[in-house]
Amino acid sequence: MIFTVAIPTPLRRLFDYLPPASPGQAGEKTAATIAPGTRVRVPFGRRSLVGIVTGSKTVSHQPEAKLRAIEQVLDASPLVEPQLLALFIWAANYYRHPVGDALFTTLPSLLRQGEAVPDNCREHWRLSSRGLGLGELSLGRAPRQRQLIDILSTQGPQTGAALANWGISRDIVKTLAAKGLVEAVSLPLPTPVVAGPLLAQPHLALRDEQRQALDSLEMDAFHSYLLFGDTGTGKTEVYLQAIEKVLNRGRQALVLVPEINLTPQTLERFRHRFNCPITLMHSGLSDRERLQAWTDARDGRARIVIGTRSAVFTPLAAPGIIILDEEHDPSFKQQEGFRYSARDVAVMRASRTGIPVILGSATPSLESLNNCQRGRYQLLELRDRGHHSPAPAWELVDLRGTELKAGFSAPLLKAMATELDKGGQVLVFLNRRGYAPLLLCHDCGWQAECRHCSARLTVHLQRKSLICHHCEGRQALPHRCQGCHSQRLEFVGQGTERSEEVLGELFPDVPVLRIDRDSTRRKHGMRDALAAIHKNQPCILVGTQMIAKGHHFPAVTLAVLLEADSGLFSTDFRATERMAQMITQVAGRAGRGDRPGRVIIQSHYCDHPLLTELIKGDYRHFANLLLAERHQQQLPPFTNLALFRADAREARQAEQFLNSVRQLCEQLLPPSPGVQYLGPLPGVMEKRKGMYRFTLLVNAVNRAHLADITEKVCAELDRRGTPNSVSWSLDVDPADLN
Repeated sequence: MIFTVAIPTPLRRLFDYLPPASPGQAGEKTAATIAPGTRVRVPFGRRSLVGIVTGSKTVSHQPEAKLRAIEQVLDASPLVEPQLLALFIWAANYYRHPVGDALFTTLPSLLRQGEAVPDNCREHWRLSSRGLGLGELSLGRAPRQRQLIDILSTQGPQTGAALANWGISRDIVKTLAAKGLVEAVSLPLPTPVVAGPLLAQPHLALRDEQRQALDSLEMDAFHSYLLFGDTGTGKTEVYLQAIEKVLNRGRQALVLVPEINLTPQTLERFRHRFNCPITLMHSGLSDRERLQAWTDARDGRARIVIGTRSAVFTPLAAPGIIILDEEHDPSFKQQEGFRYSARDVAVMRASRTGIPVILGSATPSLESLNNCQRGRYQLLELRDRGHHSPAPAWELVDLRGTELKAGFSAPLLKAMATELDKGGQVLVFLNRRGYAPLLLCHDCGWQAECRHCSARLTVHLQRKSLICHHCEGRQALPHRCQGCHSQRLEFVGQGTERSEEVLGELFPDVPVLRIDRDSTRRKHGMRDALAAIHKNQPCILVGTQMIAKGHHFPAVTLAVLLEADSGLFSTDFRATERMAQMITQVAGRAGRGDRPGRVIIQSHYCDHPLLTELIKGDYRHFANLLLAERHQQQLPPFTNLALFRADAREARQAEQFLNSVRQLCEQLLPPSPGVQYLGPLPGVMEKRKGMYRFTLLVNAVNRAHLADITEKVCAELDRRGTPNSVSWSLDVDPADLN
């Protein structure tokens, strides 16, 4: 018997190995019992690597003399169950990525290193024999230590996490352990049993549209649903009650959110509703925490799993439903390495598992809306905001000829003052972090540019640094021009840091809170800012797109977009769609409480037809216009894209490589109305991280044609080998054309 093994390498192939030959741990498993999904340690060149068995056969394309034996079998049973393994293989093949690398990219790092899967035992603390004999009056001057003794004597052995819920820190436990009063012991975790009813608090009464949407969900078979609900119409309540149905059937729910910063508030809402174990899966966890969460989901201890993009591959003991909130968000598409779309993988996983999947958004992607029109998804609409205020009123402020104060017009400042005086909160949206996007010499025109990218350096005044937002390169903030040595350096443009400073000067009596990637780096930064906002006291919230996704700010009565023009003239055909989604999402933060909301947009192009159509209509109307435009131009979702990228130290090398790729493509399928090639062209950012980037775009009406081209070209490139001077990648269904 010969085993095919997926190994984390950049090679698009599986590798053949013979069964373990030596006795001992590896020999304990016979060849017949090494099932697909089992981790094995195998020789690979001069190294020993961890791989995953994907299958077995009796004949290899390699001569038997060249085949090597598996060194060690690491799992007593398959680590990845067959259905999930098949999903991995499908995704790797669809996105033209090496199967081994795809498999290992989404596993917890400790499992990738070959560590054993945690058993059902955990470290518990219990009273030692000395602690059992401790008198009731002992430790009277150390109330926390006395509390720990009382807990262990009445409740029995407890895990460190359980003691933390009682307010007992690990330092207190260690102190008593040093005194010999408590001791650590490994004990099995009890099977989770919900004490009392499933619901920790009763669910909310549904409005007619919500009830209709919930009743439309078929829980016993695969269906794809698009829950298209305007902001404030109660999509989350539909999610919660759908999950309640699933949990009552003894199954698990997987909930995906686009941003790591949304997981704490989502977790809080779910914990308030459900009296059952819930776990988080995201990149902010430590290696050990991620492994524990992964194991809890796989073994069924976690009834609800909440995570970001990679959580779509989390194993579940009894999957019942997949929910993907803010399905339009581009962060669901992986941009490096294994370039999968979590949204599309979620739909495929639900299909293979036979469970429903709900994609929710107030601004659905054009791909999802087109799937509804073609009958692939069932559309569920929510428009009724119930007792909430009506949809916010829109206003445009024409910036042409208007005097600005650090980006703020006089009408805007007046409107902000009015809302604050009424006790409301103001949200200011500017999708540009830092103090200013440009440092300019007033005398010679020198601009601070990144040495490694075709980009200007952003001024971060609080850090006294110039930072490239593409390669994270950093320089000290200069005091003189590097061209003419003049000291007349100017900060040009507006960033969130500068807006925070200006608004603090203009409104000294009102707290100004900034939420962006910089301000939330510090521990609890996001949590503290949200806590201040939810006090519902007058304040100004300044932030990037982090504040436009899924947050509920009931006291915000005015949402401000400082400038909305960048999406009107971008070279990316998706820019207009994303502009409309961002504007609508930001606007949806206003008027979610009892008071009506306002939205003010500053623009130099207030008469632009796309902007006026969005303002006078709604996102549904605007999306239909974009779909008609895409159909006419033969762009996705009516065609299918694949993007070849090449990076090299010299631009000529990257361009020549993609010229050879284009020749391969045209030999397989010449250009025609159904297949078009664009490029090679320099990337929108031609140089990044010291490498020049060129792109080649393949646009095919027939997806089968695109799949055939990409499969054969990748196979030929692997056969030929790639010049050492060039690195290349393929992005199927790209979300970013740079």
